Amino acid sequence: MTHRARRKRYIITGQVQGVGFRPFVYRIALENKVTGTVSNTSDGVFIEVQGDERTLAGFAFDLEDKLPPLAEVTSKTEDELPIVDGETEFKILASEGKKGNRVLISADVATCDDCLRDIFDPENRRFEYPFTNCTNCGPRYTITKSIPYDRAKTSMSCFPLCSDCKTEYEDPLDRRFHAQPNACDVCGPYVWLTTQDGVEQCRGTKAIIQTAEALATGRIAAVKGLGGFHLVCMATGAQGQQAIETLRTRKNRWGKPLAVMVRDIETARAIADITEEEEHLLLSKERPIVLCRQRCDAPIAKALNPGTQYVGIMLPYTPLHHILFKYFAQQTCELPVLVMTSGNMSSEPIALGNREALKRLHPLADVFLLHNRDILVRVDDSVVRVQEDTAKPQFFRRARGFAPRPVFMADNAPSVLGVGPELKNTLCYTRDNEAFVSQHIGDMQNLEVYSFYEEIAEFLPQILEVTAEAVVHDLHPDYMTTRFARDYGEEHNIPVLGLQHHAAHIFSVLAENKFTGTALGLGLDGTGYGEDGTIWGGELLCINNETLEHSRLGRLAHIPLPGGETAIHEPWRIAQGILWNAGIKKSDKEWTWQSVFSQQSLFLPQLLERNINTPLTSSCGRLFDAVSAMLGICHTVTYEGEAAILLEDAQDLTVTEAYECPFKKTGEIVELDSVHLFLQCYQDWLQGIDTGIIARKFHLGLVQGCARLVACMASETGISTIALSGGVMQSFTIGTELPKALVALGLTVIQHTQLPPNDGCISLGQAAYGRQWLLNKKV
Repeated sequence: MTHRARRKRYIITGQVQGVGFRPFVYRIALENKVTGTVSNTSDGVFIEVQGDERTLAGFAFDLEDKLPPLAEVTSKTEDELPIVDGETEFKILASEGKKGNRVLISADVATCDDCLRDIFDPENRRFEYPFTNCTNCGPRYTITKSIPYDRAKTSMSCFPLCSDCKTEYEDPLDRRFHAQPNACDVCGPYVWLTTQDGVEQCRGTKAIIQTAEALATGRIAAVKGLGGFHLVCMATGAQGQQAIETLRTRKNRWGKPLAVMVRDIETARAIADITEEEEHLLLSKERPIVLCRQRCDAPIAKALNPGTQYVGIMLPYTPLHHILFKYFAQQTCELPVLVMTSGNMSSEPIALGNREALKRLHPLADVFLLHNRDILVRVDDSVVRVQEDTAKPQFFRRARGFAPRPVFMADNAPSVLGVGPELKNTLCYTRDNEAFVSQHIGDMQNLEVYSFYEEIAEFLPQILEVTAEAVVHDLHPDYMTTRFARDYGEEHNIPVLGLQHHAAHIFSVLAENKFTGTALGLGLDGTGYGEDGTIWGGELLCINNETLEHSRLGRLAHIPLPGGETAIHEPWRIAQGILWNAGIKKSDKEWTWQSVFSQQSLFLPQLLERNINTPLTSSCGRLFDAVSAMLGICHTVTYEGEAAILLEDAQDLTVTEAYECPFKKTGEIVELDSVHLFLQCYQDWLQGIDTGIIARKFHLGLVQGCARLVACMASETGISTIALSGGVMQSFTIGTELPKALVALGLTVIQHTQLPPNDGCISLGQAAYGRQWLLNKKV
């Protein structure tokens, strides 16, 4: 070593474990002829390198420019160290673990091209092995017990490596170096096929072949995947139609569209008009379900997605999927498309273990394709769509492939737990400037979902090594999450804070965008418990993201919910309630629901007149429901958002005219007269105007009304930044047209980019509020 020798230390944090980072460092160290060490620690990857100015500069360049495909660096520090005399080589040291880790947990990743070549090469020792992986692909989060991410701390710990796999695992120049799930059919997990009663039929490739044969004959299979079970059946031809109808009957899931998995991108193009951005998402390492516009000549069963022009498509993301499609395509003359929906009964969490699946899915599936690699963390498939105006992805459900990737916020702050809402629940823990929003958990009105919730509430702080200093919940006193927060706060002796549902929506979108200061927030949603005890759902709020002051400036007009919760499931009640309040108690033209709900319709005025179980709401979602029911599109809903989805699909997109939707001052609140908007729809319906025209004019009228209301209050307050959130923003029309209308009025719009605008974002808003509350308290 010359007198110019220097030694440097790098500490790198982020997604740098389980992604081949140490062998990457080892390779570039050899290439640049530097000595030193690299190791995994709870604080990140520690690198010490020694060499002259030229070799160190080359190493530093490669460290930044040649990162492994799955690595994501969030911070890098560089320090000068004393020279180590006599050092002659570069070594990879054993991992170290201690409290207070700064490492990001890796999400699960789709099978890479190199592993696919191995799987389909008859000369390769992993030919058709359904658990093939390397440092660039495979399971991560779903098999993890704790950090640092090493084999002993995953569900692969019970599979000792054979000599061949061990050689790969220990060779820094092999792409399977320290690939923790590394295995082969000699030493690793295996698959087997059983009957409904759990009687084993066969193992290995034969089990996959027989599963493919069962699917090709119209049977339903429960297939154990990466983060839980799927229910799988044909999606094409007469057999596919029958299989889907059977699945819907068994699963009690009638109208909600079902997702499909296709063999390859060419098959995806045969059933949908795939844009460049959608193709990029479909082929991404995360492999989410992507909502695409279905081709008019798509050869898929009508029962798959009734009432909508969109179909949810995903590509295979595990070796098991790829092998299954190989043999399924050989067994059928139909296009190789399979329904791939969550393995659960409606409202339950996805099934996780073999015994659990055989018990819970016994009534649903004809055969079970099982394996013996334990899933430690259950994770559903993610669902996204591409926004037409921005070409950016928008989440409907954030789970596999993305969770638990953090949302980075503006500043460091103490750890907080946001417990999330009742429906579409997620929970969120923060760590410094990172917010870890859990995978989609589901609707908390089910005991099994609540148990799943408790699993994640215990797992995340353990793996993140954080202790929450405050917990934040929704204002609704009867939510399971509210009770959980109060018990959690009492058990840990920390402050318990309540935050209004729609304020949490806006705090969430502000946190995602690292926005500090004051903004106007428009929350267009279903229903949420209001600060005044009423039911909110279409709110214009003023939010100060630093002082946490928030006030309600405007809302949609109140509409009735005759029968309370029942009206949410039977939106014809809302339509008749609006008409009754407007003095329209009967009509010469029979209302679209009267023939089916004649007795209930006659009884409804008694509830309205006596104000019995008829709360008022400003909900935008319920307004959509009412219009959909009034037009005869959807009188009862079988899944959340159905009435609005079908109403949007009914639009005549050639129409450019909008209904009027004025606003007026009522006390201190500006009210958007959405009832007037509804009544214009009703009058045109009486005149026999085409449903598609009415639906389009309603959507455009709501967009223009909301935009003008927001612009007026922006002018009054001097606040030009507008945050948009809420489930209604998932409407293709509202989500596209409203931001454009606001920008055209000179306003700055911020939206969700990393989380869904529905209630899946609530936990982040709660956590962001809580951490700022703690910071303010310490000042």
